[in-house]
Amino acid sequence: MINRKVMVTGFLVLCLITVIFTAGCMSQNPLNAPPQGTNGAQLWSYATGDKVESSPAVVNGVVYVGSDDDNMYALDAATGTQLWRYTTGDSVYSSPAVVNGVVYVGSDNNNIYAINSTTGAQLWSYTTGDSVGSSPAVVNGVVYVGSDDDKIYALDAATGSQLWSYTTGASVESNPAVVNGVVYVGSDDDNIYALSAATGARLWNYTTGDSVGSGPAVVNGVVYVGSDDDNIYALNAATGARLWNYTTGDSMESNPAVANGVVYAGSDDDNMYALNATSGTQLWRYTTGDSVVSSPAVVNGVVYVGSFDDNIYALDAATGAKLWSYTTGDKVESSPAVVNGVVYVGSFDDKVYALDTNLLLSPTSSFAATNTSGTGPLAVATPQPATSSSVT
Repeated sequence: MINRKVMVTGFLVLCLITVIFTAGCMSQNPLNAPPQGTNGAQLWSYATGDKVESSPAVVNGVVYVGSDDDNMYALDAATGTQLWRYTTGDSVYSSPAVVNGVVYVGSDNNNIYAINSTTGAQLWSYTTGDSVGSSPAVVNGVVYVGSDDDKIYALDAATGSQLWSYTTGASVESNPAVVNGVVYVGSDDDNIYALSAATGARLWNYTTGDSVGSGPAVVNGVVYVGSDDDNIYALNAATGARLWNYTTGDSMESNPAVANGVVYAGSDDDNMYALNATSGTQLWRYTTGDSVVSSPAVVNGVVYVGSFDDNIYALDAATGAKLWSYTTGDKVESSPAVVNGVVYVGSFDDKVYALDTNLLLSPTSSFAATNTSGTGPLAVATPQPATSSSVT
């Protein structure tokens, strides 16, 4: 008669051997484990204490970005390790500019800050009359930035002393562009302004049908900018005369990017548009699942942009075909920065992400932030022709 204790003991030993063998095989099998140092396409993510609406700046291997948790962060671009953080008194929606070892950024506590980029020590601050969500432009030793106190400011970059201010009719959330001695900026008073960079004197203004929170792009003597009246405008940079406008289905808060004769911009109508820079004719549009407030980055023939549908998209710049998308835990208003094949971007899920475009660059691939296998479901997206949009 067979001893039951012997049978049970033998069975348990066999099970243990099987588990050890299987675990060993799996640990050596790359198909059953994420790539080294990655979470699928995610190289790293860094959790702040609140939404990350600010857009990262990446300089000398460091990611600088603000958070609605009131902090300005410096993170190691390779690992996501926090190098320092500087606490303001309110949300940091403004996107930083990093010039000559100094980080310039606004805060909802009404201040504009200059912070040492290496140590995080404050160099100076300047107090405006309201929140500063506008992102600074730093040119020739001068910081240009808007405020919700209706003004655009010019400050000495070394000391923070005011050089001049210009008062518009409403909040200035638009990010200024400074080209050839002229400051171009939008206002919630429905206007786009051209001001002398030296004196702040108004050169011209163009009135749209609603607030202008979009930041202008100025290329080849043309100002491209969106408005909440649903249009993107092309204006003569010298005179402000309208060259063309293109009508989308909702507000245009996204800052346009211009590359190779094409204007790329998102709309609250859920679409990403590519328009001929000369004529305003639509070349393609790509429909996401929600508003596109994020501003596109165009690098090596690829358009990178976020959407309120929680995704970051990579689209073929020539055709609008989706190359890949990556799903975060919430809306993406932050605008991507792309450096050395890595996309850095923030999300309303409180995180800053670093994504490896080489791992992601599999045609029509979609990846979720919770994916740890390095693969993802496939989805095919086809660029769509215009339906109700028009060029005038």
